[in-house]
Amino acid sequence: MSEEVDRKPLRMPKEGELFAVVTSHLGGNHVQLRCADGVERLGRIPGRMRFRTWIEEDDVVLAEPWDWQDEKATIEWRYTGQDAEQLRREGHIN
Repeated sequence: MSEEVDRKPLRMPKEGELFAVVTSHLGGNHVQLRCADGVERLGRIPGRMRFRTWIEEDDVVLAEPWDWQDEKATIEWRYTGQDAEQLRREGHIN
């Protein structure tokens, strides 16, 4: 019962988005991502997130790979540590 109390609705991937983990900061607004599909991508932090949301190594994020360059992606959402734990418990991420 306490597990149900701890559960809150989280933003899930929309079409074209996938879970990713930040593996390193590359400077500026770029990070290295390890995506759920097994591909390493260069992630770009968009301007709307740049100064409001701090993205650190090992953060779980939602990334949208670019249609025209699959090795790059835009970060769409960052999960808090507590939200990432909930995703792991529910089996959405490893």
